Amino acid sequence: PVLDTEDAWLSVEGPVSIVELALEQKRIHYPLVEHQFVLCTVLYAIMRLSLKGVKPLSLFDSKGKNAFFKDLTSIQLLPSGDIDPNTLSLRQQFLLKVVSAAVQTLCSPQKDREVSEEEYFPFEKGKNWPTLAADLAQYLQVSEDLVRRHYVCELYSYGMDHLGEE
Repeated sequence: PVLDTEDAWLSVEGPVSIVELALEQKRIHYPLVEHQFVLCTVLYAIMRLSLKGVKPLSLFDSKGKNAFFKDLTSIQLLPSGDIDPNTLSLRQQFLLKVVSAAVQTLCSPQKDREVSEEEYFPFEKGKNWPTLAADLAQYLQVSEDLVRRHYVCELYSYGMDHLGEE
């Protein structure tokens, strides 16, 4: 972009303006940022829902794993549409675990907790983990319908029939 400046500012001495510094930065490779975002979301879900036995890097193929350790400005080969069936199965199991854990925490009795979760995680007040898992399914190339069906089954199994019908 072209930045028009007034003549009075041309003679000013001092450090380089933040706008000029920003324009000098290399452009990031957005698909690589999305790839990093998927990993961060997976790690956060594992941490927040206390999922055991999940190996986050096993959800990605070798190209995906290599892309995590590259500069965000570099153009990297990201995973293509062809996915190993074992990796796809691990992704599916992970998303189903996320949904199950989310429904379990939704239905668990909260009266025996001394400090509410909102005090620990105030930014999560409206977080809907099953919806997040369905959105994540698109990135991980897992059937979104499968995740939603599992969510409905979990709701019915915990006696939340009114939510399952919705």
